[in-house]
Amino acid sequence: MSKRLRKPVKKGKDFSEKIVKILSQSANKAFNYKQIGAKLELDDTESRNQIIKDLKILASQNKIIESEPGKYLIKAISKDYYEGKIDMTGRKTAYFVCADLEDDVFIPTNNLNHALDKDIVKVYVYNKRSGKKPEGEVIEVLERNKTDFVGVIDIQANFAFVSTANPKMYTDIFIPKDKIGEAEQGDVVLVHIEDWPARADSPFGSVIKVLGKPGEHDTEIHAILAEYGLPSEFPIEVETFAQKIDTSIEESEIAKRRDMRDTLTFTIDPKDAKDFDDALSFKKLENGNYEIGIHIADVSYYLQEGTILDDEAYQRATSVYLVDRVVPMLPEVLSNFACSLRPNEEKYTFSAIFEITETSEVVNQWFGRTVIYSDQRFAYEEAQYIIETKDDVIPEEISITGSSYQVSEAIVAATLKMDELAKILRKRRMADGAISFDKVEVKFNLDEAGEPQGVYFKVSKDANHLIEEFMLLANKKVAEFIGKQKKTFIYRIHDEPNEDKLFAMQAVIAKFGHKIDFKQGSISQALNKLMEDVNGKKEQNLIDTLAIRSMSKAKYSTDNIGHYGLAFEYYSHFTSPIRRYPDVMVHRLLQHYLDGGKSADEETYETKCLHSSTMEGLATNAERDSIKYMQVKYMQDHQDQEFLGVISGVTEWGIYVEIIENKCEGMCRIRDIKDDYYTFDEKQYALTGATSGKLLQLGDEIYVKVKNADLVKKQLDFNFLRRIEEPLK
Repeated sequence: MSKRLRKPVKKGKDFSEKIVKILSQSANKAFNYKQIGAKLELDDTESRNQIIKDLKILASQNKIIESEPGKYLIKAISKDYYEGKIDMTGRKTAYFVCADLEDDVFIPTNNLNHALDKDIVKVYVYNKRSGKKPEGEVIEVLERNKTDFVGVIDIQANFAFVSTANPKMYTDIFIPKDKIGEAEQGDVVLVHIEDWPARADSPFGSVIKVLGKPGEHDTEIHAILAEYGLPSEFPIEVETFAQKIDTSIEESEIAKRRDMRDTLTFTIDPKDAKDFDDALSFKKLENGNYEIGIHIADVSYYLQEGTILDDEAYQRATSVYLVDRVVPMLPEVLSNFACSLRPNEEKYTFSAIFEITETSEVVNQWFGRTVIYSDQRFAYEEAQYIIETKDDVIPEEISITGSSYQVSEAIVAATLKMDELAKILRKRRMADGAISFDKVEVKFNLDEAGEPQGVYFKVSKDANHLIEEFMLLANKKVAEFIGKQKKTFIYRIHDEPNEDKLFAMQAVIAKFGHKIDFKQGSISQALNKLMEDVNGKKEQNLIDTLAIRSMSKAKYSTDNIGHYGLAFEYYSHFTSPIRRYPDVMVHRLLQHYLDGGKSADEETYETKCLHSSTMEGLATNAERDSIKYMQVKYMQDHQDQEFLGVISGVTEWGIYVEIIENKCEGMCRIRDIKDDYYTFDEKQYALTGATSGKLLQLGDEIYVKVKNADLVKKQLDFNFLRRIEEPLK
């Protein structure tokens, strides 16, 4: 607390950082102390003397060069200066990541010079001692990654400090008394960093929003959103604009579209879904083939470019699916009503319609705007029941209506035939080299207050795969259609996996008796074999996670390199415009090209792709944090219970343990393992007991009990109880 009880020192002047910045901005121009003083708008004797002193110190440190008596140049022309990104560790040190350097450069704490995680910086790289790995010093922060942070406020008599739970944020934020706002002691607040004086220990900021009290459910959920700069509600002017949109179905508009209202159409979605953005239609043709339509909500019809609604949707770029709520990309009047393909309602859609043979070969295709009428809404469980039993009566226990009901013979026949065709498509895709990641998703049963009552796992079955395959087909064919015309388009691309990560993963999974056999065909085949081997085993979640981390991240780009994971040469996102802005842009571009339009500006759309990928990453992080939060909350109510877990990670400060029955992960700190004195053995991924010689290693099963469940830090600590008597098989 001592740090919080003192105000950052402001006495004395140090112009070093500002001098370096001025010289860096004019790298080839020499300045004297008067010119620098003028740039800083300082002309008093004391300041000028300090500038002269700082110039001499910087020159003695080889950070600047005295090119002629009294004139100085930045040493930026030196090969030792680089621009790149800061990657903070959890120990107040960092690594400097630069594309021009083969290895990341270590930055000690005292060399950070106010740089924060993911900031773009200029760094001087040096070797401290011969033979040692390079170290560096931040010379200038070129661009802040973020300036808004979430934390808990500690208010003193005339100032306050805000401390964050982010392990990579190594400093508190100083808040002057007049910028505390309405915050009260201990509140969770959102603060904005305004300045960081050269001699201050902490940056200066202001409270811009009070989120609530720590540990309260809504406070923590809003804190997760605020941490990633994601909105929790729509501005009133956007909601008002959306409410005024004419959402009626007009005969004049229907006349411009392909009328599919008489074709058998239905949706299959999660049972708790409210926005149905895709539907399937089915018709058997006279030649024995099948006409299958993939109908997507025509969001671009309502979402007009240049409006405040479109600007808001673009900035959001995606809906955010938190553990207890959805933060939608579009206001509810569109996402849950006008654009949602609800049963027994006419809807405007954008469709990909295929003529498909009995062997799932596409022999004809059509793309364009349509109008549909959905005859039925299914939950995945209901469609799965039809596929498994071929029965036309949905039983009460899985019915989304709350009672049993009969499905029409035509819909049952369509579901079964599309399941057959989807399985052929999936088998062919796997044979082409697609990778099957059916990672187990952790879900929570929540009561009306949002409290977790239980944990269950979401597993993809045939009904999920049916929808997946036809959505993939539509995405692939739309991208192929435009891609072969060589026109600007938005692709979903996925590069080859990182070989270094795959080899590192090999050493880890060997602890469980598995391997990636690179000699038996392609990498994708080897990974699929591994996924098959671990399916249903206690280590599945860990190995699935490691395998996914070894893969490159999929992203949006106008530069098509194909999609490695799906084994597609062309791939885009066309099927979810209610929740993804790239799909909206794909619809607009596709219609533009169907109307004979010229190729769109590539640079403009590449910028939009980058923004969409960035926002997707932030949303994914928020979703992950919300799951961690709910896991901690769930475990708070099970502190007296013993759990069997598997060691999922080993570090010098302890072991990570994943509980087998609910996938919650926490740490047993090395100091809390009392049956021996343990040291870390990096080669064996193990802790070694000094007296017994016994190992606690990756994959071992142990019993644990909750020691601490920290909702604010979203962190679980376990007490080690004992090893399982039987060895891991």
